[in-house]
Amino acid sequence: MYAIIMTGGKQYKVQEGDVVFLEKLAAEEGSSVTFDKVLAVSKEGNLSFGAPVLESASVSGKVLNHGKGEKIIVFKYKAKKNIRKKKGHRQPYTKVQIEKINA
Repeated sequence: MYAIIMTGGKQYKVQEGDVVFLEKLAAEEGSSVTFDKVLAVSKEGNLSFGAPVLESASVSGKVLNHGKGEKIIVFKYKAKKNIRKKKGHRQPYTKVQIEKINA
C-alpha cells in the first residue's frame, strides 16, 4: 500500500514506515503531522485518484528532526568587468517517518 502526497509544493510517494525528507514544516520534533492533500492511494492493487485530491484519505507521520541540507555554492560573474558574487545556500528540511495511510 502506498500513497502520493503533496506538501511544500512537491509530490512524494510514501509507504508506511518510510522516512522522507520534506520541505521544512512548522511542527516540533516528536510531534505528529497529518497530510490531507493525498493525490492517489494504491490499496491491494486498486489505484484510486483524486480530482485533484482524495477527500477521504490522509497520511499521518511523526517528525523525527529538522536540519539543513548540504551547502550549494552559487557563483555569478561578469566577464571583463571584475564583478564576482559568491553565495552559499543550505535548504532547510524536516525528516518525517510515515506511520499510517488512512484510505
